[in-house]
Amino acid sequence: MKETKIVVKDLNLFYGDKQALKKITMDIPDKRVTAFIGPSGCGKSTFLRVINRMNDLIDHVKIDGEVYIDGVNIYDRSLDIVNLRKNVGMVFQKSNLFPKTVYENIVYGPRINGIKDKKVLDEIVERTLNQAAIWEEVKDRLNDNALSLSGGQQQRLCIARALAVEPEIILMDEPASALDPISTAKIEELIHDLKKQYTIVIVTHNMQQAARVSDQTAFFYLGELIEFDRTTTIFTNPSKKQTEDYVTGRFG
Repeated sequence: MKETKIVVKDLNLFYGDKQALKKITMDIPDKRVTAFIGPSGCGKSTFLRVINRMNDLIDHVKIDGEVYIDGVNIYDRSLDIVNLRKNVGMVFQKSNLFPKTVYENIVYGPRINGIKDKKVLDEIVERTLNQAAIWEEVKDRLNDNALSLSGGQQQRLCIARALAVEPEIILMDEPASALDPISTAKIEELIHDLKKQYTIVIVTHNMQQAARVSDQTAFFYLGELIEFDRTTTIFTNPSKKQTEDYVTGRFG
């Protein structure tokens, strides 16, 4: 078994009076793909945002419990959140590129982190676009507006941009839900390649996608973690009837 990268203990999250996550406890292994599945509104995206403290940006959110990355409690008051978010990259459902060139989108993060040398920035651009399997498609378009790319290319550019600051963990919130089948297949192939170097956590409403790309799957329902196991077990021999009903399409 791979070593554990993220440890969550008894995590509760409230939006005002409404409890959105209830006593979540799980260990997420390093350099593996972990998928979160469950019906809409079950807490999976909220939980994903717990891992890089994106929920801090929402008013009236209260969190208790513990979340550790490499043994460090990320909810400790002394923690540097900027550093945390550098280490934990995020790719959203809709590509959120800047209305700038392809090149400028990628070098934005490294520049903020103090890298000014053009040669180094050029290397980062080529490396990350290669990692995101899009270099050949855009190498002659680095000065084009990123928003002129196709939807699938924009999403891979978002992944390249996340990789540019050298994170260890990549969170993906339904990264292929807005894409056509060919672009979706490219993103899935990319996830498979990236897990050799990164810990990946993906939220998906697409059960076939979870089965294809992930090593472990967590099934959430009404803010609770119902079951968390190897993906093959969740889809072929789950221990909870609720999980079985969901993955076989009886509800959800």
